Amino acid sequence: FFFFFFFQAEDGIRDAQESRGLGDVYKRQVSTQSTGNPSSAVYSMVQRLTYRRRHSYATKSNGVRKVKTPGGKLTLHNVAKKCAAPKCGDCHKALQGIPVMKPYLYKRLAKNKKNVSRAYGGSRCATCVRSRIIRAFLIEEAKIVKQVLKSKKKGK
Repeated sequence: FFFFFFFQAEDGIRDAQESRGLGDVYKRQVSTQSTGNPSSAVYSMVQRLTYRRRHSYATKSNGVRKVKTPGGKLTLHNVAKKCAAPKCGDCHKALQGIPVMKPYLYKRLAKNKKNVSRAYGGSRCATCVRSRIIRAFLIEEAKIVKQVLKSKKKGK
């Protein structure tokens, strides 16, 4: 019996260089000398970066960004996840004029920063408030018209 194993290469993930173990953390970077000729390229090692916190997996909650410090050293800065904006209760669009924060940070925020100075401010958007006002006005007008027609019918 003969067994054949076929390993499919991951296209575009590995470099042309041979793997040096450690998950290919040591990458080779081409730097051309002062001549500017790419044929006389010198390979130099790229600085290895490690996480600065104990969470060592590349998950959504462990986002990092490469930053070069004024001393020329590369470091990783942790990036917080983006928060969802407060939404209108009717149309579910983001409310304007209210900062986008994590829910527990609204507790520390002043009241005038959490709402807008208008009816339903901080709860409904301006378009929905306008439609509510128009709807209420038209309902009241319909009631008045109904009452007028009823009184005219009684008068006859």
